[in-house]
Amino acid sequence: MKIAIAQINPIIGDFKHNFDKIKYFADQAIKLQCDLVVFSELVITGYPPRDLLERKDFIDANLACLERLLTSIRGIGVICGFVDKNPAGKGKPLYNTAILFEDGNIIHKVHKRLLPTYDIFDEQRYFEPGRNSLPCSYKGHKIGLTICEDAWNDEDIFKKRIYAHDPVAQVVQAGADLVINIAASPYYLGHDTFRQNMFSFMAQKYRLPFIFANQVGGNDSILFDGSSAVFDKKGKAIARASDFSEDVVMFDSKTLQADKDNIHNISQSDTESIFKALVMGTHNYVTKCGFSKVVIGFSGGVDSALTACIAVRALGPENVSVVFMPSPYTSKENFEDTQKLAANLGVVLTTIPIESMFKEFLRFLSPAFKDTEPDITEQNIQARIRGIILMGLSNKHGALVLSTGNKSELSVGYCTLYGDMTGGLAVISDIPKTMVYDLAYYINQEKELIPPRIITKAPSAELKPDQIDQDDLPPYDILDAILKEYIEEVKGIEDLVQMGFDKRVVEDVISRVDRNEYKRHQAAPGLKVTSKAFGYGRRYPLAQRYTGKSKL
Repeated sequence: MKIAIAQINPIIGDFKHNFDKIKYFADQAIKLQCDLVVFSELVITGYPPRDLLERKDFIDANLACLERLLTSIRGIGVICGFVDKNPAGKGKPLYNTAILFEDGNIIHKVHKRLLPTYDIFDEQRYFEPGRNSLPCSYKGHKIGLTICEDAWNDEDIFKKRIYAHDPVAQVVQAGADLVINIAASPYYLGHDTFRQNMFSFMAQKYRLPFIFANQVGGNDSILFDGSSAVFDKKGKAIARASDFSEDVVMFDSKTLQADKDNIHNISQSDTESIFKALVMGTHNYVTKCGFSKVVIGFSGGVDSALTACIAVRALGPENVSVVFMPSPYTSKENFEDTQKLAANLGVVLTTIPIESMFKEFLRFLSPAFKDTEPDITEQNIQARIRGIILMGLSNKHGALVLSTGNKSELSVGYCTLYGDMTGGLAVISDIPKTMVYDLAYYINQEKELIPPRIITKAPSAELKPDQIDQDDLPPYDILDAILKEYIEEVKGIEDLVQMGFDKRVVEDVISRVDRNEYKRHQAAPGLKVTSKAFGYGRRYPLAQRYTGKSKL
């Protein structure tokens, strides 16, 4: 049996778009003389649909789309994901379902059994778990059809298992000779490698070929890298789709021969994969939200330079506007660097000085500020003036503001609410400062876009004389190491001290992270590229007093 894996980018709730995509790729598989085409989890609705699942009209539209696919696709078997109703009258009203159909006939349906509730997932909120895992017969094969998390509970891989059942083991025990996993498995650094190794291991363990068909594209903060693949009985990848783009690969289930034409290129380094993820995520968020243009505040620093490079790659220079808003404390070097960067990127640079506006704010506020000394308040006013300018340009020209703060700053609150945090998308808010530099050097490998001085000079907010970030923060290599352990690995103060970090620095960093939760709660959505990003997947209370040092 000749099988195609169609890795497509659905739009949540755009059933016409999703129907057209599925139909187009099914037609391509027919032209390639395939017997079966496999699509991803919930491809009809797009993943994750979240509380749209509570709307009856949304569920009905998803079923109508499936019905139209049943009547429109002929001459090939189709596996795809959709939302099915639970007719039992008890339990959750919906199933996360995979279906196999051919020429209008439904051959097999399976409901997802393992419903994740960790990190960005909340599937038990909506779905009833499936009750069994049985293979189906199709064209001489017994197919074990599973859905994403159903494959993530192997006892030899996960020493601490969170589910009682292993659907893969059960379909194999029931006689499956081919396992297909349709998925919406998100990207984060290292996850793609783990996933490939996991499926390779299971293929070797069960001596069966495994198909992994993944979603690609960005939906809100969540990025899907695709990287769909087929593994033979020895665990060797014999077909592999590209990462971060729509693709189709195929293989013959009888010969299981590797074909170099179906081993497509993927990222060759972590830095490359992160850059491609951010470019894809920026393009998808902007366009799926109905925008075509963006506006970015240029500072002369590496964060805004990186954000602009990503935006230009994602949307084209003609759709990116950049604004330089110098203050009384802006250096001559930043004037020069922003002009050179804009020229290198091919974008139009608008300069709007804020000094006179800042003075007017201070004049009107002087009665209320009487008998006080200048402090962080005056610095924040400058940042908020810039935010007002960017939002004014956004409203006037219909361009989405991209904020430029990195994860290190957002973690410790080194950012101004309603100031530099202003924006509709925080492109690099899950990128630690040390990784910002890695990405900047990566961008300049092919062609020098970012002026070297932007990368090498000491980072500064330039909101007071002679200010640099390291006046207020630990060195970024130390700060980022502490933040990774605290946020991503959930290490406590004592754990970090035992790892060799200075206790006073650890306590200061953790205190800053905790007390700035309220800022992050109001931040623009960011693109998730690490195992734990701020936003939907990290839910901490705003009003709380746990310090990690509390003892009874």
